[in-house]
Amino acid sequence: MTKHIAQTEKKQALLTVVGAGPGDVELITLKAIKALENANVVLYDALVSIELLEYAPKAEHIFVGKRKGCYSYQQEQINELIVSRAKSDGHVVRLKGGDPFVFGRGAEEMEYASKHGVAVSMVPGISSSLSVPAAQNIPVTKRGATESFWVITGTTKEHKLSSDVALAAKSNATVVILMGMSKLLQIVALFKQEGKSETPIAIIQDGTKESEKIGIGTIDSIEQEVGKLALSNPAIIIIGEVVNHRAKIKEIQNQHRTQEFIY
Repeated sequence: MTKHIAQTEKKQALLTVVGAGPGDVELITLKAIKALENANVVLYDALVSIELLEYAPKAEHIFVGKRKGCYSYQQEQINELIVSRAKSDGHVVRLKGGDPFVFGRGAEEMEYASKHGVAVSMVPGISSSLSVPAAQNIPVTKRGATESFWVITGTTKEHKLSSDVALAAKSNATVVILMGMSKLLQIVALFKQEGKSETPIAIIQDGTKESEKIGIGTIDSIEQEVGKLALSNPAIIIIGEVVNHRAKIKEIQNQHRTQEFIY
């Protein structure tokens, strides 16, 4: 008599680190959507639009981000959660705002998971450092204006201003600073030291979202603009002559607009 032994197929422990884009739910990639559709668990951050979780109807959704300075999980706990849920549930999607490899700790989490026997993959996202300025018609490079750009974290793991900001202030490059609002006074002071008080600067809060706000000024005037508009985190700081491109493009758009396009 033949015995039929039913065996439960074991799910592969897999981590996919996925970039959710800058905030607008339409700026996520098709590959990211496919990863979410195949997820068993989604661990998502505070900067991720909640609507994106609708692409993962079969998955358990766990918030692991930071809100108002309070961590729901420390990074070490997130690493452990990724491994434990991948081994118990199968496919874990780690959903992060922007691109996971631009100040997103995506590489760190992949390394940790791999060391603990979890297969890893990565889906790039549209980085806020480029797309948020672009959505406001600010290019980070423009022929005749700037040949390069810096993307710098405003706050290091020691909670200090990155020393790279001082180096960037000496250059003619566009400077994009993420997580820098708490260090704005220091940033402004460094550019003033280099004789750049009249350099254009833009600060964009909640970029690409309906709640988006933008302040435009110079190094000398931006603090007053921030106070007037009550700008705060999450925000991106863009410094350089390319900021002036925004007004030129808006003027061109107004001159040639024959009908309203809605994207």
